[in-house]
Amino acid sequence: MSEVIRLIDGRPQIVADDWSFDEAPDWREQENVIVPLAELQADAGGARGPLGVLLAPDDDPAAAVPLFSRLALIAVKFPKFTDGRGYSTAHLLRARYHWRGELRAVGEVLLDQLFYLRRVGFDSFALRAGGDINAALRAFAPFSSSYQGAFDEPRPHFAR
Repeated sequence: MSEVIRLIDGRPQIVADDWSFDEAPDWREQENVIVPLAELQADAGGARGPLGVLLAPDDDPAAAVPLFSRLALIAVKFPKFTDGRGYSTAHLLRARYHWRGELRAVGEVLLDQLFYLRRVGFDSFALRAGGDINAALRAFAPFSSSYQGAFDEPRPHFAR
């Protein structure tokens, strides 16, 4: 079983990943399965267990809103390190659409992104294959404070 980093009481911790990705026709028979948005839009009924949705960079996060009541997790895909659309997706899901469930960064997630991913609202992180998950824990605290307000701390530094 693989591991992910999840924020628990605001602290990053390594936990077992009990979610899997699936596009097979029998995904409804599985538990804790993450399915692409288009697949869930076509048929989200009748799933056996908790569902997650995978949002690709081109997916509109507003399209996931009608599915919120059926979802336990939203995974946002980062297809490559230089693609920052996932940051905007996370911000929209948290600030505009008020998603309060688990929000996971998946794909090409690197250590030096973790601090910033947390700031926009991600609370779960699946590192890219071969990433050092223990070193990733240290990557959450490269700065003692942030000047700007963000999802994790809405007040700017001068207002704290």
